[in-house]
Amino acid sequence: DHNVGLLTGDSAINKDAQILIMTTEILRNMLYQSVGMSASDGRLFEVDVIVLDEVHYLSDISRGTVWEETVIYCPKEVQLICLSATVANPDELAGWIGQIHGKTELVTSSKRPVPLTWHFSKKFALLPLLDGKGKKMNRKLRMSHVQNISSPKSEFYYVKGKRKVRTNKNEQGNRSPLDISKQVQLSKHEVTNMRRSQVPLIRETLSQLWENDMLPAIWFIFSRRGCDAAVEYIEDCRLLHDCEASEVELELRRFRMQYPDAVRENAVKGLLRGVAAHHAGCLPLWKSFIEELFQRGLVKVVFATETLAAGINMPARTAVISSLSKRIDAGRQLLTPNNLFQMAGRAGRRGIDTVGHSVLVQTTNEGPEECCDVIFAGLEPLVSQFTASYGMVLNLLAGSKVTHKQKESGDVKAKRSGRTLEEARKLVEQSFGNYVGSNVMVAAKEELERIQKDIQHLSSEITDEFIDRKCRKELSEEDYAEISLLQNKLKEEKKIRNELKKRMELERMAAWKTQLEEFESGHLPFMCLQYKDKDSVHHTIPAVFIGSLSSFDDQKIASMLEDDSIGPGKQEVDSEGQHFCPSYYVALSSDNSWYLFTEKWIKTVYQTGLPAVPSVEGGPLPRETLKQLLLREDMIWDKIAKSEHGFLLCMDGSLDTWSWSLNVPVLNSLSEDDKVERFSQEHQAAVESHKQQRRKVSQLKKTIRSTKGFREFQKIIDMRNFTKEKIERLEARSRRLTRRIMQIEPTGWKEFLQISNVIQEARVLDINTQVIYPLGETAAAIRGENELWLAMVLRNKVLLDLKPSQLAAVCGSLVSEGIKLRPWKNSSFVYEPSSVVVGVINYLEEQRNSLLDLQEKHGVKVWHIMFLFSCVFKSIVALVTFLIYLASWRTDTLRNRYPVCWNG
Repeated sequence: DHNVGLLTGDSAINKDAQILIMTTEILRNMLYQSVGMSASDGRLFEVDVIVLDEVHYLSDISRGTVWEETVIYCPKEVQLICLSATVANPDELAGWIGQIHGKTELVTSSKRPVPLTWHFSKKFALLPLLDGKGKKMNRKLRMSHVQNISSPKSEFYYVKGKRKVRTNKNEQGNRSPLDISKQVQLSKHEVTNMRRSQVPLIRETLSQLWENDMLPAIWFIFSRRGCDAAVEYIEDCRLLHDCEASEVELELRRFRMQYPDAVRENAVKGLLRGVAAHHAGCLPLWKSFIEELFQRGLVKVVFATETLAAGINMPARTAVISSLSKRIDAGRQLLTPNNLFQMAGRAGRRGIDTVGHSVLVQTTNEGPEECCDVIFAGLEPLVSQFTASYGMVLNLLAGSKVTHKQKESGDVKAKRSGRTLEEARKLVEQSFGNYVGSNVMVAAKEELERIQKDIQHLSSEITDEFIDRKCRKELSEEDYAEISLLQNKLKEEKKIRNELKKRMELERMAAWKTQLEEFESGHLPFMCLQYKDKDSVHHTIPAVFIGSLSSFDDQKIASMLEDDSIGPGKQEVDSEGQHFCPSYYVALSSDNSWYLFTEKWIKTVYQTGLPAVPSVEGGPLPRETLKQLLLREDMIWDKIAKSEHGFLLCMDGSLDTWSWSLNVPVLNSLSEDDKVERFSQEHQAAVESHKQQRRKVSQLKKTIRSTKGFREFQKIIDMRNFTKEKIERLEARSRRLTRRIMQIEPTGWKEFLQISNVIQEARVLDINTQVIYPLGETAAAIRGENELWLAMVLRNKVLLDLKPSQLAAVCGSLVSEGIKLRPWKNSSFVYEPSSVVVGVINYLEEQRNSLLDLQEKHGVKVWHIMFLFSCVFKSIVALVTFLIYLASWRTDTLRNRYPVCWNG
């Protein structure tokens, strides 16, 4: 099903060839010993072809370097076959491989053996995501259409093999939750509520798939726990016929007899009903068993993580993507088009299905609009992630070993002689990033320069001087004089209108500032904030007013007020000879978000609000409680709107503020009579003056349109507007090219030299003599994020005196940050480390700090040096301790008694 193939060398393959499957990392490690040798002399003796499936992993941040090294170090005598279905720039990839390996043929195909259709699952319906032509979103999924439809009278679901009907309460004529009043634009809060009401349960989406004969399906969920929970949730749904269930039970009995310790007992009940989970938490034998049953049609739904989307032959009729975003350490990250198409590509079985189905599910955060944006965005180009590491530098430069120098023969030493820096540089500079940088970047920079010249030329055609010359040429002298006079007068009147608008805005803000000062004490009034996003869509935010930022007596707030990042709010503005300085205020919205704003963003303030009464007798007032809750936050604000009168900033609330936000009513429930609009006479006068000036400008425009030469003049103005749009398109293209140039900027060799300086100073490898020391031998054999640090730990004698349980605790601190304690959850499984463990960790941390200082000295940034803490908070070592202790107990007994677990 791949649509891109790259063939190097001759295309003939021996029919009697044997196939060996391995990971790219293992292949790269084999190639390290063969760099610069022919295939017959290296470890790839009698290897004819290497197939790199899913070659788009070259863009993966964590694995991309390994894939590039594999291509670079592979002998030219060995043919490469690279396959992928999600490569947007195959010509660049083919050119790079061809430069390294010689003749390379690019084979592309945009035709799928089984056509793919897109669907969208909502609570009460499964609808096509796209229109009939597949160019736009289905209009029935638009938000304006959703407001007018009601839910169906009933829905079907399956429990214990029986089809039941759940009647809808709305069929009695009651108003549907979705039948809300029509609005020109929905606020963010209203859109979130509407989407939340349309999120389907797993059972409901499964029922839709069953009704439309779209099983078997692969259901992608981005966590192992989520996959297992989904299986347990629907394990009562019977998806197999009696004969199929009997066959599964028979196969399970055979598997249990052969591999009794590989059975996942908590997944057996779901498996007998046709449901299973497939992720890295399962043993390989169990995963192979699930794959076999799925291919035979004995498992109807597999809940899997995204790793199943690549490298496993498990095509299905339908691929369900549970969410368009996944949670990462920094928050939620939207799927890239490559990720989405990779998972959706699992839909459609060749020779069985006439069409494959990809189903996207409504979530609170993403709807059909976001899905279409990702689909129509197109595939992202492959970008080089090539970076040097300690392992790479040591394996390329290392020569003879100190420990084995006297024992090896001359021939062996000749084969193991390291490469010079110049030889290593030639290899490193063969990276994909350098190739793109040396070829594509030149073309990109030339195009960028041409675009800048076009923009400069077109900009000269929209100036007032150019338009004036054009009008003189196209219009008669009489018509030109009349229109020119009116246009100059229009400019003056517009300038006056803008000044009056600015004055009106300042008077409004000054009025709000006076009124908000009155609300600094007493009850907490409700208010409405408003802003316009980049698409000119108005958003309204219901919130409760807390107080001005200056009323917070805390150093954290004081530093915020002095921060230049919110500087425009601190600038003084002159209004009628008087100075007005906008202030920042704090409010908590109904969607549990903190907002930081100036008077610019206030639309309405209401007299009603939260009463100034403590929740318990003698307790703090609500305003003080909310202020304390805000001070607990990390103060990481997002700027969602900006103006010359200050920013509008937002920050997510916590679980403690959630109950407070629920008390903020929707704007429709507040009475118009409760609005506070006691503006000053100056503000009213400014509003009236602005209205009169707007009428004067409008009347002057009508006068211009009635002139004799206006038609020819309008053609000139239309041409200028068209030129402006063309400039905007060119500027957008220029920005994309600039980002592309930044992405493909060649890197690698500078990092290589920096790491070389570190290993030279740390006595790991002598670059001049190419002699590698024992610490370097260990580091060269490790494959990790910071091989040198791991080698320093493993070769440290302080570990020799530790008991198995203590060793497990120390190792746990190396590979885990520990766990985050949550007060509302049971933490009985957390154990304090012993004093011996803490002492070893403190000792290792001193060594880590030394390595950090050395890396900083030479400008090396090698990811994180794993995780070590001088004071270990709470360490989850119970399980690791138990396993290590068992391993030290009786290795032979465990190996004989639990062969599957041992092998796994």
